[in-house]
Amino acid sequence: MTHHLETIARESGISLSSVSSTAKLLAEGATVPFISRYRKEQTGSLDEVQITTIRDRMLQLAELDTRRSSILKSLDERNLLTPELKKKVESAATLATLEDVFAPFRPKRQTRATKAIERGLTPLADWLLENQSADPADEAAKFVDAEKEVPTADDALAGARDIIAERVADDDALRGRVRKIYEEDAIVSSKVMYGKDEDAEAQKFRDYFEWSEPLKAIPSHRMLAIRRGEKEGFLIMRVEVPLERVTGQALPEWVTAHGEAGKHVGQAVEDGCKRLLMPSMETESRLFGKKRADETAITVFADNLRELLLASPLGEKRLLAIDPGFRTGCKTVVLDRSGELLHHTVLHATAGSNSQQYEAAVELAGLLKKYDIEAIAIGNGTASRETEAFVRKLKVTLPIIVVNESGASIYSASDVAREEFPNEDVTVRGAVSIGRRLMDPLAELVKIDPKSIGVGQYQHDVDQRALKTSLDDTVVSCVNAVGVELNTASKQLLSYVSGLNSTLAENIVSFRNENGAFTSREQLKKVPRLGDKAFEQAAGFLRVRGGAHPLDSSAVHPERYVLVEQMAADAGCAIDELLTNEAARKKIDLKRYVSTDVGLPTLQDILAELSKPGRDPRKKFELFSFAEGVEKPSDLSPGLKLPGIVTNVTAFGAFVDVGVHQDGLVHVSQLADHFVRDASEVVKVGQKVQVTVMEVDLKRNRIALSMKSKPDLENRRSSAGDRGPSNGGNRNFNRPSGGQRQAAAPNNDWFSQAMQNARKK
Repeated sequence: MTHHLETIARESGISLSSVSSTAKLLAEGATVPFISRYRKEQTGSLDEVQITTIRDRMLQLAELDTRRSSILKSLDERNLLTPELKKKVESAATLATLEDVFAPFRPKRQTRATKAIERGLTPLADWLLENQSADPADEAAKFVDAEKEVPTADDALAGARDIIAERVADDDALRGRVRKIYEEDAIVSSKVMYGKDEDAEAQKFRDYFEWSEPLKAIPSHRMLAIRRGEKEGFLIMRVEVPLERVTGQALPEWVTAHGEAGKHVGQAVEDGCKRLLMPSMETESRLFGKKRADETAITVFADNLRELLLASPLGEKRLLAIDPGFRTGCKTVVLDRSGELLHHTVLHATAGSNSQQYEAAVELAGLLKKYDIEAIAIGNGTASRETEAFVRKLKVTLPIIVVNESGASIYSASDVAREEFPNEDVTVRGAVSIGRRLMDPLAELVKIDPKSIGVGQYQHDVDQRALKTSLDDTVVSCVNAVGVELNTASKQLLSYVSGLNSTLAENIVSFRNENGAFTSREQLKKVPRLGDKAFEQAAGFLRVRGGAHPLDSSAVHPERYVLVEQMAADAGCAIDELLTNEAARKKIDLKRYVSTDVGLPTLQDILAELSKPGRDPRKKFELFSFAEGVEKPSDLSPGLKLPGIVTNVTAFGAFVDVGVHQDGLVHVSQLADHFVRDASEVVKVGQKVQVTVMEVDLKRNRIALSMKSKPDLENRRSSAGDRGPSNGGNRNFNRPSGGQRQAAAPNNDWFSQAMQNARKK
């Protein structure tokens, strides 16, 4: 274990003491958020990223040890484990090196070499290697044996060469050198599968019909796009280096003389490199490229998810939420300030006769008045802009916010939604989700599988286990960074709190339902199966408004209540005054409270929390509106400047919603006036931006945008080549658009009349 800690410290640049302390806390069951927030003295104030790095590397090294033990056991059981071999196995620092050491001894399926060995040709192979200046004809003749299927001397020599070829391919030192060549100089290439170049489905991969670039430089999205094209049968992918680069490493070591026997050894070496070693290295390189591409794609996904989860909440407002639609009408719900459903209906606001739209206007105006609505949420799906225009014609002064509804349909059909609203259909549940995610995006989005939220790239192509781990870590980090209201949180939200799981979360909700609202954090200890360890991990991230202790609504951990009480006493005031009186807080000299258990980092956190107890780290909500009169792609034209919201950030750029039911792409080259290497350095999901339309391709369902101050419209070009096989946007270009499936919009006069009628009621 000690050498693993030293390895992690050396690789990460984190001090050995911090690594050791963190590993110990993790082994004791502490979570990443808890360690980062409440154990800074032990770790040297490591952040969540550093702690996660230590955790993940510990798991990788544990897997390496498991494989090492398996190899040692296999070698020992077959009486192959020499002291020298054991030393090499135990000193292998990576899985690749370990497998290289094991390669010559790995039980093999029947190969040309194993067949030659069975025919007794190993001595001839050894002779060739040891007597490379000699003529092997007489020696090979000794091995001719019809019964052993060696009819001629040439057959004997061919078998001996097969044995040497396999030895070359299994040479661990050679494999290590060749692996470095592939890592540094391999070229990834792709071409269209024979006979598929005219296939309609293959056209989405046409940018890769004839493509090549270095393995070490290929971006994640291109590697994943090419692999997807290969998987779907449209592309052929290779990862190659020139044969002479590999044989140049092998021949000098294996060919020691240039006699007749040496020529046979040279043939064997070239065969071993070309037929065995290079395909093996290509397989490794493909896996290496895939793993690296996965890591990048997963990181992009996790970063996007974090931005979405930590989006600004509108807060507790009486809300009217609309899930827009044409033919079936707009599903409309009214929510109270806690997000509870008060009323639902269907408004035929965007289609149908004038009388139906008139009735919808009257009903909507009546709902706004009856429930004293404070804000209106409209989903950004089909008929979103038409619905927004309808509502605005009522001349309401309330905030009208278009909400990203990605994943709402997934939620509405889920077990979670059925449990929450057993008597309502999916349309009502979807509208509720739209409204709630405006109030508190984090609390609502945790109910949905992150992969359904629409902020990933090639999410179905990457390692699913690694993706799930990363996204779960992201959700846990966000939930604990914000904190959770114990008396209002859903069990889904509670399950992501440090130290809790789905069972404990359900027990907390059941206890709350049976006994009423929690009055203190201490009361958590009465929840079935919630022991001391879970309480320690969870309590600091749970909030109890108006709790028995003034600090129950803060991020101060209960284990530090006594310390804060001492601070208050020393300042000559109560804790309540410490929370509200800056002058009282200024009397606190933190150095007086430093001990072997509590250091300045924790004390500084406590003081910061006392100044803003229970503060929400998310940004303040800002209103946003799309450009009026721009509702469908055909309304766009090059040079038009528009406000938009970033919906997805990828390796090749950012997708932006400009209110036309199809996200446009700002290619990485168009993100700023200066060079941008990584799109995430410039934009984040949910960011409000100003864009210029560069190109609208209605046939290919694509919109090219720019964020440059002075985009070059004259030399604009489609950036489709870097999109991969799909546009990456969240919505379909071919949705019904304004005017296609709706009656003529009602005039303002009868809208005004509808408002007057509503006021009379």
